[in-house]
Amino acid sequence: QQSNVTSFGATALAIITLEAFAGMWINAFLVCVLCIGWVQKKTLNSNEKILLLLGCCRFWYLCISWIHSFLSQIYPYCLYVHHILQLLQGAYSFLNCSNFWVSACLCIFYCIKIANFRNRFFIYLKVNIDEIMPWLLLASAIFSLVIGILVYNIIDKAVCENLNFTCQGRCWKATIRIEEHLYPIHFLTGFVYTTSFMVVIFSAVFLLFSLWRHKSKMQANSMKSFSVNAHIRAMKSILSFFIMYSINFMSLILTLIYSTKYQHHVMFLVYLIQHAFPGVHSLILIFSNPKLEKTLLRIFSCVKCKVCMR
Repeated sequence: QQSNVTSFGATALAIITLEAFAGMWINAFLVCVLCIGWVQKKTLNSNEKILLLLGCCRFWYLCISWIHSFLSQIYPYCLYVHHILQLLQGAYSFLNCSNFWVSACLCIFYCIKIANFRNRFFIYLKVNIDEIMPWLLLASAIFSLVIGILVYNIIDKAVCENLNFTCQGRCWKATIRIEEHLYPIHFLTGFVYTTSFMVVIFSAVFLLFSLWRHKSKMQANSMKSFSVNAHIRAMKSILSFFIMYSINFMSLILTLIYSTKYQHHVMFLVYLIQHAFPGVHSLILIFSNPKLEKTLLRIFSCVKCKVCMR
């Protein structure tokens, strides 16, 4: 059954759709270029593995998030079908958590690979980072899966306790609001955001300190160092992480405050931020990678030529 969509709801859905599909295109481009390179070279380095996994997570995150937004606005009664809401929320939480943890892994990789410290443990990590990173990504995926399962169970429990089973076992009818029972989900989301945000902050601090030390050593020589350039490139990427994480953290706080108060305009702002993050940040990562940037600019130039020819 289709709902009566308000003009505000239709406008919000149109903007979210635009953001989601743009983000999906950007991340699909990232995944396709890396997969083509994988087929050609028969191997991927650690940085490319992280970017590939990050692109996949963000593509499917935007896809699931858009489906949920579309159903909520156009066919809200579909969400009352047993297991639909639980599956969507569980998949959304798994992909969202994976997105943040894989991003944190990328920050750790940049920090360990580029920063220079004489600590024995840090040297060990630097030498073995290519062997450690796949295990770190696997641990992130397992942790994200656990979060997704917990969210599924929380939603399922809330639905079972607060909804009456109707329509011969196929449909659920709401009796009272269930948002009040979803605070454990907000707590889990807050835990994921906070821990990954702390990883980004520590990575930025370590890299900044390493850059300052290296620059002070190079001050006597009036020559550019490749290591300084590498530090600066990594700092730009991690700084973009920091800014985007800060905005997302603010959106989480807004979610905690307004999700149970039906403040549609505030929640629209939150959804706007959450749908913009995966696309905008992936675009920053593409432009910080010379190979990906070159391929993207080549595609744009080809499209421009075809448009001019018409």
